[in-house]
Formats: sequence, C-alpha cells, structure tokens
Amino acid sequence: MNALTLQIREFFAGPNARLLAAPILIMMILSMMVLPLPTFVLDLAFTFNIALSIMVLLVAMYTMKPLDFSAFPTVLLVTTLLRLSLNVASTRIIFLHGHKGPDAAGAVIDAFGHFLVGGNYTVGIIVFIILTVINFVVITKGAGRIAEVSARFTLDAMPGKQMAIDADLNAGLIGEDEARKRRSMISQEADFFGSMDGASKFVRGDAVAGILILFINIIGGLIVGVVQHDMVASEAARVYTLLTIGDGLVAQIPALIISTAAGLVVSRVNTEEDIGKQITSQVLGNNSVLFLTAGILGILGMIPGMPNFVFLLLASTIGMYAYYKQKREAVVAQTAPPPAPAAAAAPSEVQEASWSDVAPVDVLGLEVGYRLIPLVDRGQDGDLLKRIRGLRKKFAQDIGFLSAPVHIRDNLELKPNAYRITLKGVEVGRGESYPGMFLAINPGRVSGPLNGIETKDPAFGLAAYWIEAGLRDQAHVLGYTVVDASTVIATHLNHLILSHTTELLGRQETQSLLDHIAKDAPKLIEELVPKLLSVSTVQRVLQGLLEEGVNIRDMRTIIEVLAEQAPRTQDPMELVNQVRAALGRSIVQQIFPGDSEVQVMALDPALERMLAQAIQGSGAQAGGGGIEPGLADALLKETATAAQRQEDMGLPAVLLVPGPLRWLLSRFLRRAWPTLKVIANSEVPDSRTIKVTTIIGAKS
Repeated sequence: MNALTLQIREFFAGPNARLLAAPILIMMILSMMVLPLPTFVLDLAFTFNIALSIMVLLVAMYTMKPLDFSAFPTVLLVTTLLRLSLNVASTRIIFLHGHKGPDAAGAVIDAFGHFLVGGNYTVGIIVFIILTVINFVVITKGAGRIAEVSARFTLDAMPGKQMAIDADLNAGLIGEDEARKRRSMISQEADFFGSMDGASKFVRGDAVAGILILFINIIGGLIVGVVQHDMVASEAARVYTLLTIGDGLVAQIPALIISTAAGLVVSRVNTEEDIGKQITSQVLGNNSVLFLTAGILGILGMIPGMPNFVFLLLASTIGMYAYYKQKREAVVAQTAPPPAPAAAAAPSEVQEASWSDVAPVDVLGLEVGYRLIPLVDRGQDGDLLKRIRGLRKKFAQDIGFLSAPVHIRDNLELKPNAYRITLKGVEVGRGESYPGMFLAINPGRVSGPLNGIETKDPAFGLAAYWIEAGLRDQAHVLGYTVVDASTVIATHLNHLILSHTTELLGRQETQSLLDHIAKDAPKLIEELVPKLLSVSTVQRVLQGLLEEGVNIRDMRTIIEVLAEQAPRTQDPMELVNQVRAALGRSIVQQIFPGDSEVQVMALDPALERMLAQAIQGSGAQAGGGGIEPGLADALLKETATAAQRQEDMGLPAVLLVPGPLRWLLSRFLRRAWPTLKVIANSEVPDSRTIKVTTIIGAKS
C-alpha cells in the first residue's frame, strides 16, 4: 500500500500534474451542469470565475503581440463554458431554495442582487440588459470583426511572406533555423486569428444565452413560487427576480471583462511595448497636447452653468502634470553629457609624397549616398553590415572559399539614395534604395498595381514599386514580394558576387584556401604545391571550375585529382576536364537534385563528328574559331531555340556532349544562352538515367 501511495504521489507531483490539470478542469465544469452544488461551493466558483476573467484581462494588457497569448481562443471557450455551467448550477439552486429568501442561492448572488442594484429588480433588469448590449453589440461584435478581417488578410498575405523568407534565405541574410522559425510564426499567426474569429462566436452566443436564461428564470421562478410554494405573486416576483438578476450580473460582468480582453488582443499592433506603456508614451507623451487640453477644459469651466469646480480641477491637474513633465525633461536634457567636440585639425605643412599615398584598390566596394549612411551605421541601428557578413558566410559555405571583405564608404558624388558596387575599383552595379520604405517586387503573378514609385529590382530587373510601410500588408495580399531597403542592397550585392565568382578567387585567396586544407591534410598539399603544380596553375584550375558554375567545396577530391594528373599534364584546361569528371556526381546532383532522370539536350551524331573534325583541324581554338561561320551561326540559333523550349518545360537547359567537345562548346554556346550548362558524357554517373529531350542538328 505504501508503494502504491508513493507511486500515486510521484505521478501527481511530476509533470503529469500539468497534463491532468486541463482535463480535470473541463470535467469539473461539465459536472456542475448535472450535480447539485452547495451554496459555499457555488460562491467559490463564482469568485474563481471573476478572478479568472481579471487575470485574463491583465495578461492581455501585458502582452507585446497577439501570439504571446496564443492560448486565448481556448481560454475564451473554457471561460464561456464555465459561465454557462455556473448559470445552470445557480438556476437549480434558485428554483429549489429561492422561496427561503434572497440569500438562499449564496452570498455572491445575494450581494450582486442587492448591493449593486440596491435591491430594486427593475433597476437590475435595466442594468443587466445594458451590460449585455454593450458586451454583445459593441465589444464582442467589434472584436469578432477585427479577428475576421485579420484572419483574412493574414491568410492572403501568407504566400508573399513565404516568398520574402525564401528570398532572405537564398540571399544568405538568414539561416535555415531562422527561416523555419519565421515560417512557423506565419502559420501560427494565421491559426490564431482564425481561431479568434471562431471563438468570438462563443462570446456572442453566451450573451444571447444570458438574456434567454434571465427571462426563463424570472418566468420559471414566478411559477415555482406561486404554484409550488404558495407565495404571493408580488413576493415571488420580487424574490426570484432579484435572485435571477444577481445570477445574471455575476456571470455577465466576467463575460464583459473577457470580451474586453479579446478586443485588446486582436486590436493591438505588434510593438516592443505593452498596452500600458503604449498609451502612456503616445497619449501622454506630447506636452503641447496636454497644455491645449488643459486650456480647453479651463475655458469650459469658466462658462456659467457648467460644473465649474470639476472642469477647473481637472484642467489644473492636467496642466500641472504637463508643466512638471516638461520641466523634468529639460533637466534631463541639461544633465546629459554634451557631445564630444570634434578635434580641430592641426595645421601641418605639406608632406612629401610617399608610398603610403598609394592606396590599394578594394576588391569589393560599396559606396552609398548620404541618406543611406544610417543603413551601415551601427550607432543608428543599421543592419546592412550584419547582412553583408551573412552573405560572405553563406558564400563561403556554398562556393567553397572566403571572398574578400566588402569595404563600405560614403560618396557625396552619388545621389542621396543611390549606391554603387565596385569590383577591383570598377563599377559593376548601381541602384537606389529608400530607407523607411519597402520594395514590392512583382514575381510575375500579382493581382493589381500599387500606389508607389515605379521602378525595377536592381538585382534581377523585375518590375517593382517603392511603397510606404503602411502599404506592406496590401502588397503581400496582391502577391508582391516585399523587402526592406537593406535587403535590396544586400540582394543586389549577393547577385553580383555570385556573378563574378571567378574574379574574386585571386592568388591570395587560393593560397589561403590551400593553407586551410593543409591544416587537415598537410601531406596532400605538400605533395602538390609547389612540387607538381604552382599556385597560379591551381588558381587557374579552380577559376575554370567556378567559371562554369561548379563549386569548389570538395577540395580534397580536387587536390587528389590534380596530384594524380599533374605528372602527365600541366595544361589547366585539361586538368579542369579531369577534375570535372571526378566531380561528376556533384555536378549532376547540383543540376538534377535527387535521383530523377537526367533530361538533357544532345547533338546529332553527324554534327558531333563535324565539330570534332573542325576542332582537330584548328587546334581547338577558343571561342569557336575553328567552326565554319555558317555552321557556327546555325548552331547558336538552334541551341538558343532548344534551350528556350527546355526551360519552358520546367527543365534546366543542359547539353550533353562528348568530353573533347565540352570545353569549346561551353564557352561558345554561352553566347546564345548564358544559363546553358554543357556537361560531358563521362561526368554523368552510371547510376543516373539519361533521357534526351531534344536533338540539335546542323542546319545549312
């Protein structure tokens, strides 16, 4: 027995107690509908209902955003069920013992029936109806409408928000965990407002039920008192009506509090402050408003016939509060430490020119106009620097080497909102960004235009609008991808970095990459560099891979292939072909994820032989110089047509050719279709199935 008692105690003392709390509460609420309760237990339940409603209201006021109280729809249902159960339990006691006097149904009902309405059941009925109308018509209906509209807009905006998250993830601004967290929050927000829309119907139904219960109890009490207990009709009406009014008020006041909490939750705007701080800072924050209010009340208080004392008292109170508040702010401003004066530049003689005057050219540079300086200033909460660090980290993870840092400086020669991106001192891109506004990008399937500054996305050239912050939700609903000013610059920078990957891998980056690999495999690097290959040759091989979109993350395989092939050849292009063959599985996987069919374009066999002969006869000149001009022009046109058809089918434009032709055709055909990938037969793993969708043949 002791062991069983100990197990039971451990069960209820552990985490299982929380799991049982909700089911036990629901069962107790439902049991009140069928089991008779003593008056003391009923008083305790009514008091608990009032305390619970006050607690819910305070929690609603101290939340920062609606999702902080995500359990509110369920709480709304439970409290509504609790009130209805108490109505049923109290009705049973009123009908059974009401003839004994006003205190027969408990002290709480007696207090609400006598103290709040002075024992006058006519006043009680009027007060009850007014409270019910306020709850049903004003608060509950308004909160339900806000929840309905919020749910609709939240659901309509979900695709645009999801696309914005995907854009940030692809640009390296956020990681997988942050993206997963944001998607979960969007889903929870839609579920919350949808649940609130439905839960508001419970409160409206509760208000209607309260009115019906009131009249049923009055009529039923009159019948029970006169017929069963031989009471005088006037006495029965007085006793049972007061008990019914007390019962209705003790349930309706908590319902009004809960409805107010629901309105506060769904009507608030997401900020970092609770409702009390918002009201204090926004309503009482402007001293001019307080002085004007005090002045208007003072003028009204001087009009004959007005309650002069009340108006003048309130006017003086507000005026004194504004005066002392303004005085306190002035003292704080005077005691604040003054800004450090700028050090005066000491006059100096013109120095002789030296090598320190030769400034090195930045590999990557970002120049901004003066209005964009806050975006890159940590002191002004600029987040562009953090985003750029995220870009470099994602670039290193995806491509396989660490690019040069981005040097940011202001340039007064640019327009105030303009920026430009430089590579080794040469401009490679420029655009404009507007802090405080958002860029709504048309991904191709929006349902309408926006009221804003029409422009184009600087990274990809898509049609877009610069819009005010208030139009952000509308843009999401219409299907636009909405990003802020920092994201516009970061995305443009990321696009240009990926487009110039080959130029970013210099001799210094190559040496740093080899040193990094040498930490884990020192013998492998020692055997290759400089004994077999120079750093410059390794750099040219890696650049050859990057030029065709092949990442160099698998440096161990690349180094092993170079070490194996270096004794036979020193030609970088031949080494690139050998490395590509070794990386074939990774290359194909990057283009065709999973184990799906490798659906590619191919050359007609006759055309293959013709191209092979032309290459052999011309010594494999780059740029297609060995191909007869008419054949070259026809090949370019037909390849562009086939690639367009391939992408229209939702497939990547990939051309499968024999190994000796791959490098020449890759460089030559990119003129016709920049996104075309040319892979060799030897690069396709034996485990993958090849399906030829288009045959490209020679046309004379």
